[in-house]
Order: sequence, then C-alpha cells, then structure tokens
Amino acid sequence: MKRTALLAISLLVSVTVVTAASPASAATRTVQAEAYAAQSGVVLEQTADTGGGQNVSYLANGDWMRYDNVDLGAAGSLTIQARIASVPGGGSIELRTGSATGPLLTQFTVAGTGGWQAWTTLSTSVASHPTGAQTVFALLRNGGGDFVNINWFSFGDGQPGGAGWVVMDQGVWQQQLAQFDAIPNRTIPPGAVRVPEFNATCSYSHSRPDDPIVFPNMPGASHMHSFLGNPSTNAATTTQTLLQNAGTTCRPGQDLSAYWIPSLYERGQVVEPKDVVVYYGSRLADPTRTKPFPQGFRYIAGDARLQTPTPAGSVNAFYCAGPGGEIGRSTDGNWPRCAPGATLMFQLVFPDCWDGIHLDSPSHKEHVAYGNCGGQFPVAIPSVSFLIAYPTAGSADGFQLASGMASSMHGDSWMAWDNAALGQRVKNCVVQNAKCNSAGNY
Repeated sequence: MKRTALLAISLLVSVTVVTAASPASAATRTVQAEAYAAQSGVVLEQTADTGGGQNVSYLANGDWMRYDNVDLGAAGSLTIQARIASVPGGGSIELRTGSATGPLLTQFTVAGTGGWQAWTTLSTSVASHPTGAQTVFALLRNGGGDFVNINWFSFGDGQPGGAGWVVMDQGVWQQQLAQFDAIPNRTIPPGAVRVPEFNATCSYSHSRPDDPIVFPNMPGASHMHSFLGNPSTNAATTTQTLLQNAGTTCRPGQDLSAYWIPSLYERGQVVEPKDVVVYYGSRLADPTRTKPFPQGFRYIAGDARLQTPTPAGSVNAFYCAGPGGEIGRSTDGNWPRCAPGATLMFQLVFPDCWDGIHLDSPSHKEHVAYGNCGGQFPVAIPSVSFLIAYPTAGSADGFQLASGMASSMHGDSWMAWDNAALGQRVKNCVVQNAKCNSAGNY
C-alpha cells in the first residue's frame, strides 16, 4: 500500500522538458517524472538519486501519468530512457502517445534494483516514432502491489547534451546475456587454482599517432601509441572493422579486440613492449555476479593529462620485476632503474563496474566505475588489467612516454571478442572462481 494519500488528479504541473534549439539536434529531452499534467495513483517524495528533487513513488498496476508537449524530435531512431528504483517482483512501464490506449512508443521491463532508492537507468531504442511535440502517457503494469519509483524519462541519444554517449542496443545485449546464461558450467578439476581469472596474451602489433576512441576518424591527431591485438586498428576503427578483420597478435585467436598504450622512449629510441598479458578477473567478494562485455564496449584507464612526479613508492607506477629488482632511480626520480636480470613493468587496472546502458561516454570513463557494482553502475564486468613488460632495465637518464611523464601512463580497450569464447571464459573461469590460461583451460 502507498504510504501517503494519493494526490488529486486536478494537480497540474507544467512539464519540464530540456529541448534542443532545433528538432533535428541530437540533444536529449529530459522529462521529470513528477512534471505530469494529470495522473492516477501517484505519490511524490524526495529522491536520494543524483541531483535530488522529487520522484514519483510506489507505483502499482493501473497507475498512470500524462505528459504534454514532449518533443520527440525529428524522424529517425530514438533512444528512450527511464530512471527507476524498484523492489523485487517486477513489472513493466508502457509509454504510449496520444492517449492511454494510443500507439505503444516503447516498453521497459522492470526488475528489482535493490530498494526504493536504489536507482538505475533503463534504456530502449525505437526505429520510428511520432515526431515533434506529443502527449505521452506512462502506464504501469504488474501483477499487483507497489513495484517501482520513477525519477525521469529522457528522449534522444542517451544523455542530456548527447555528445560522446554511445547507447547500447538493449535487444542485442539481452540476447547476448541469454546465450551467456545458457552456457553450462564446466567441471572444475581437483587441484585447480581457485582464482577468478583468464587472460589474453598479446604481443606488439604496430604504432600509429591515432586513437580511435578519443579522436575517431582523425588520423595523426594523437600522440604515438603502441597497439596490441587487432592489426587493423587505426583512427577509423569501428566494432565492425575489428570483427571483420580475422587477425590478432593475441592468444586466443577469438579475441579480436584492440588494446593500446602510449609508446615508451629511452634516450629517444622507442621501446616496444615484449609482451602484454591482458588479465580478465574479478575483484568482487562475489565473482558470480560478473557478466561478459557487450560487443563494441570501450573505455580508458589512466590519464594522459596527468603530469606529476612519481617518486619511489608511488601507486600506479612503473616497477622492476625479476632477479635484483630495482637498484635505483633515474636522475629525475620518476623512473626505476632495474638490475641487469630484471625487467621494467607496469600494471594498469581498468574499472570493473558498468552502467549497463552505454558502450562509451564523453570522457570514456563516465559509463564505468571501480568498486562494488551497484547504484548507477550495477553491472559487474570482468576486471581487466594490462601487465606490461618492456625489454629494458633503464638507466639514470630515465624514460619518456609519448604522452609525457611516467604519471601519464594510460591504456585503451575496444572489445571485439567472439561472444561464445568470451562467455565461456567468464562463466567457467570468473564466475566459477577458477584460474584459466589463454586457451580458457584450467
């Protein structure tokens, strides 16, 4: 039952809509859920969601809201999102145009998010829709009882402002998840190392002053990068070009992903990595929550703009591995000097929690986070780390990255695995908490 009396249907509030200057713009129009022109069965409350304000709450089967003058923009595809919080039980939210029985614009399936103020964003895409200003009805459907709170709806390309956000096709993602869920668990042999992990072992492929994530279709716009994995990677790279190119410098061959890091220089000469192990694992207390990456997922770890000293003991720093280890520092103190039998190394750790909506974001980091995976970033993805080994011990002269100081070390990943191969490794190795090799075997 709802905690307060239902608001009178005569309560009228002007719709708050963020619109673009032109209907043809890609900007997103955001409609606050409490900004209805009419309603039935709706309660308002203060929200704990980002940005504060109010949300509509404790919605149940048959409740509805009407929004007037919602600009759906020009003809073409439309991404529609709903910001919701829910308890277990589930149901659906229908959006219809014109009337409560008008054409179905889209429908969101609601599952429990963990509580009435545990917020997540649902996303759908439609290929066609009514254009311009429309009356939109939101109707709630379930088997009975309160099941969802709503903070806002958006209509456009995924985020206010729009630029840089790449919205995932939820239908494709749900199909990939269904295939993943159907993979049977392998039997873990006695004596297997119980660590949730598998890897792709990659060698150097090529160098280019390109970055298809940060500077797409802008050849030469970046500092020099050393590319690993897919040999086709350049400024014009897309998910399709990666999948269509059968080559890779990684083992296994089903990993057609592109990985890259800034090139390293010693006394003006480039030092390419002798090998990079891309580890896929879990840092969560419960690795069974982990899902595979969707096709085309990309993100960045580290910051090319960070130019600060990295003295001995700094976190996220270069180090020496092997006999003798570190024997000193460079003259400027920013780089280790390794013993003759040791190797210069760097481990770069990527975020392991995802918003479940976007394949990319404007900073290439806003759709992901480090942590326990909940709230705005509810989906646990494999914790990826690059373990980079360079065939050098260094000297008092130190090194330089193409991006500058040692602190500017960073890496990019554009995922293009064969879905079955990736899904099997996530299921058998990460979810089952067993260490696997590059072939996906125990």
